[in-house]
Amino acid sequence: MSPKIDSLELAHLHFIPKPHKPDTPLRPIVAAIHAPATEISKFLNDLLAPIFLRVARQTTFINGIDLVRALEKYAANGHLKPTTLFITFDVENLYTMIPRQGALEVLLQFLERNLRNNKIGTLRIDDIMRMARLVLDTNIFVYEKKHHRQIRGGAMGSTFTQTLANIYMLHWEQQLMHDQQADREIYGRYIDDVFMTTNLTHDQLKAKLENAHRKDPNIRISYSIQSTIDFLDVTVSNEGDHLKTSIFHKSAAEPYVLPYTSDHPRHVFQDFDMERIHIDLSFLLNEYPPSFISKHFHRFFEINQAMSVFERLDSQVYRQLHQQLLHKPTRREQQLQQATGDIDVLPEVLQRKTPWDSNV
Repeated sequence: MSPKIDSLELAHLHFIPKPHKPDTPLRPIVAAIHAPATEISKFLNDLLAPIFLRVARQTTFINGIDLVRALEKYAANGHLKPTTLFITFDVENLYTMIPRQGALEVLLQFLERNLRNNKIGTLRIDDIMRMARLVLDTNIFVYEKKHHRQIRGGAMGSTFTQTLANIYMLHWEQQLMHDQQADREIYGRYIDDVFMTTNLTHDQLKAKLENAHRKDPNIRISYSIQSTIDFLDVTVSNEGDHLKTSIFHKSAAEPYVLPYTSDHPRHVFQDFDMERIHIDLSFLLNEYPPSFISKHFHRFFEINQAMSVFERLDSQVYRQLHQQLLHKPTRREQQLQQATGDIDVLPEVLQRKTPWDSNV
């Protein structure tokens, strides 16, 4: 974790536009690859992120597949009704709004509550807290030839910031999680984006969300309540107590707009075929050879014994393929499963004695 003196560099601030949001706001990023506390930030993230995920896995979405699984289980258990609405809300500027002292207090409570022996490997809670303070107190960067120190929140670009924000949000969302569980509704979060289901009236729901909005002056939320809603890369619809999910594409991320002018309702497997064509065209626009694209599409359907879906949109085989792939662990889930081992043992990635190899 010791910084390399000959390669140290002060962090610098730059901005990335958010073209998918109104008025194209800017996201501030602190580039701190060679900053003095960067290795400590990485170490804390590798140390604490697996513990957070193990504690909060039931209410954490790691991708869109996670969401679809939860929704299909929700519908299969009879909770999806004609009155069911979907809610999404995002926390405004989460990383930069969490208070330094408040976040440290929540982190301390989290560690005391979830570490059986008050340590991970040979690291005591006090050691972890000292490193956390060091990372937060050394957020110094250059912008327009002036030196600045961030005194609120964590730096966008520091790996520890996301884990600290997740732990702070876990503390904030406890009442919402409890209420949703009591009502047998879904509650799930992906960093600063939350998805919920409800069968409450609009007035009841707005009252609940306004209470959440007032709970902590550092957490400001903006929410949307609809029967069809977008979350992560999924569009979710309640069509008269019938669940429909499809892929959602942010317009700013698309290399083109795929035309679809038919006014006739489409079946789910037809949406699937449109998405296949969408992927096909994306590869073509990025200059992949048609033979390469065709080869790998065929390989995918052959491996999953679903060529009839590719050739003639076989709806029965499509449903089998859907269930087969939906419940197959993704690569990300496999990685997380390996990382979330014994809470009291130092993660394997931190046990190595050789120095970090930047090339690897």
